[in-house]
Amino acid sequence: MYCSKCGAAMADGAAFCANCGQSFPVTAQAPAPLTPAPLRNVPDYRGVPTVAAGPRVEYAGFWLRVLAYIVDNVVIGVGLLCVLIPLFFLTGFGALVSHIHPQEDWDDAGVLVIIGFFFLAAMASLVVTWLYHALMESSEWQATVGKRMLGLVVTDMAGQRVSFGRSTGRHFGKIITNMVPAFIGYIMAAFTERKQALHDMMAGCLILKRG
Repeated sequence: MYCSKCGAAMADGAAFCANCGQSFPVTAQAPAPLTPAPLRNVPDYRGVPTVAAGPRVEYAGFWLRVLAYIVDNVVIGVGLLCVLIPLFFLTGFGALVSHIHPQEDWDDAGVLVIIGFFFLAAMASLVVTWLYHALMESSEWQATVGKRMLGLVVTDMAGQRVSFGRSTGRHFGKIITNMVPAFIGYIMAAFTERKQALHDMMAGCLILKRG
């Protein structure tokens, strides 16, 4: 910085020239912004994650499952009747029975018709029972009619809706459960931590009460 009158060098911010005494106006500097003092004894919650309270998980009890099982068997029984009655007539079994008299012997054709009818009845029972459980438990209901009436749902281990494949695995897992003596595979639902029967554990499923 130089004096505009004599050209002598001046210190930055000087109010007058040290050589000739010429005075100069001083530009006021803006004050530094005020920084608020930190609050004392006030906890800082920034960055602390908040945990929302999740819904309470309640597992279905053993006797509720028994009641649902009874209701489902009634529903399946009605469904099977709707399938087997037409099958009874379509296979010719009804006509065969109407022509048989107690004193007559059954011929080979009659025996084959009877065997064929019972085979078809067994297959129909297997398919109806499988589709009833697998389709309904993987549907938006997440439950069969019996479970729905009692407020129960079938979920995976994370509490989510199960797929058709997982529900199918759970259903056919009951074959293994039925092989365990004294119904222990089913009774496990009364004393295991998550109220799971053997087939529930095999398929990775839970039976929960709706919240």
